[in-house]
Amino acid sequence: MLAVTANSFSETDPLAGLTVGDVAEPDAPAGWVRVAVKAAALNHHDLWSLRGVGLRAEQLPMILGCDAAGVTDDGREVVVHAVVADPDGDETMDPGRTLLSEKYQGTFAEYVWVPARNLVPKPPALSWEEAACLPTAWLTAYRMLFTMSGLQPGGRVLVQGAGGGVSTALVALARVAGYVVYVTSRDATKRERAVELGAHAAFESGARLPERVDAVMETVGAATWDHSLKSLEPGGTVVVAGATSGAEPPADLRRVFFRQLRIVGSTMGTRGELARLLRFLDATGIRPLVDSVRPLSEARASFERLNSGDSFGKLVLTP
Repeated sequence: MLAVTANSFSETDPLAGLTVGDVAEPDAPAGWVRVAVKAAALNHHDLWSLRGVGLRAEQLPMILGCDAAGVTDDGREVVVHAVVADPDGDETMDPGRTLLSEKYQGTFAEYVWVPARNLVPKPPALSWEEAACLPTAWLTAYRMLFTMSGLQPGGRVLVQGAGGGVSTALVALARVAGYVVYVTSRDATKRERAVELGAHAAFESGARLPERVDAVMETVGAATWDHSLKSLEPGGTVVVAGATSGAEPPADLRRVFFRQLRIVGSTMGTRGELARLLRFLDATGIRPLVDSVRPLSEARASFERLNSGDSFGKLVLTP
């Protein structure tokens, strides 16, 4: 079957280890289900895998990809939950949890095999491309906003960084949920597009906001951390789900304890949250922003666009 695989690692040139070609169908554990992939979406996780983060050389070649929507052998239209965990535990808390493409082969192929419990019915109103965007970036955003932040309708939220899959999902979800939404970005075009997507206002990175916010959605890390803490109301919350610019910013503990700020970690989401996210989109009509759709055979072009930082929204592959 045609697949996109990591065959080697390079921290400085991650695409050097990317291969698109035929591979043998992998052996699946007992009780796993085969899904014919109709669409799959890229995440920065795929680039980190090509840098060797979360993978060992002896696991290669590894089929990349966490996200997919497709059809089971018995004809069900499904969205794949990417977190593989202990079936008796919480997918976000299980210390042994893994994502597809870390321990088990991923979704950038004509078929993917997953535990039966990882399948969620796809609403008919969602296209394959839209559904494929949800299991990582949109699920991460959903959990950050609705499970971890403590925000109420009418609350004020700052989304650090604009353009990526998680940030565009945060803006869309926050606006339709009734929050006041601010966004930052170094890129003027991305700021404009964030406002078009639903943000009430967008500012240069580090700029003073017109008011303090109740929660900050933080995926950038070191480059925006100081601004995130300074932008919060006393008692406000920073929800951290990434650190693309560095994971060790100055903690500024005096500000944290004096203003009684909360710092909350969040990662991915549960199967139940994915099911609720799908119902939420079905009920509200909001949809993921898709940057581009390419056939699986042209995956390298999508990886190049992701690596360049020029994309706005999700990059989708269709076998």
